[in-house]
Amino acid sequence: MERLKNILFRYGLLALVALSGLGFFYWIFSPLTVYPVFSLFDIFFDPVFCGDCGANTILIDNFQIEIIGSCIAGSAYLFLLILNLVTPKIKISKRLKMIGSGFLAFLIMNILRIFIMGLMYIYGSSWFDFAHKFVWYIGTTVFVILVWFIQVKYFKIKGIPFYSDIKYLYSGTKKKS
Repeated sequence: MERLKNILFRYGLLALVALSGLGFFYWIFSPLTVYPVFSLFDIFFDPVFCGDCGANTILIDNFQIEIIGSCIAGSAYLFLLILNLVTPKIKISKRLKMIGSGFLAFLIMNILRIFIMGLMYIYGSSWFDFAHKFVWYIGTTVFVILVWFIQVKYFKIKGIPFYSDIKYLYSGTKKKS
């Protein structure tokens, strides 16, 4: 019965997060992404925020670097949270450490990705378009999965997302019939 309560709590929490939409993730991670990117550019250039260009636009010489919602990658943070919440048998303290470390790892990677893409754009790299599209379509997902697998190994997680819960629920119905 305790495990069933745990399942209901985890999936209920996930439903609440889903109902709130991605806005929460963008609200939290936009400033946590934009300001460090600006600070990195500030080491090498003289950037300014462009108030007339948009809230998250950085001007460096004649270049505009606009950090749009897709750059913040709110859905990647949601994906990490989903993987965490649909995996059973994780103590709350370990679960919180996993969420925190997963979000932090992705945030650092994302800041570096935007900074490197910005450098490629400023210096006119012929690889910019390819790299930008590759990371956009494939790289972010691969990195989220990589973060998850590293966490599974480091935190010694035995459950399989979704499957372990479904298997448990199915075994419970099988015993009753």
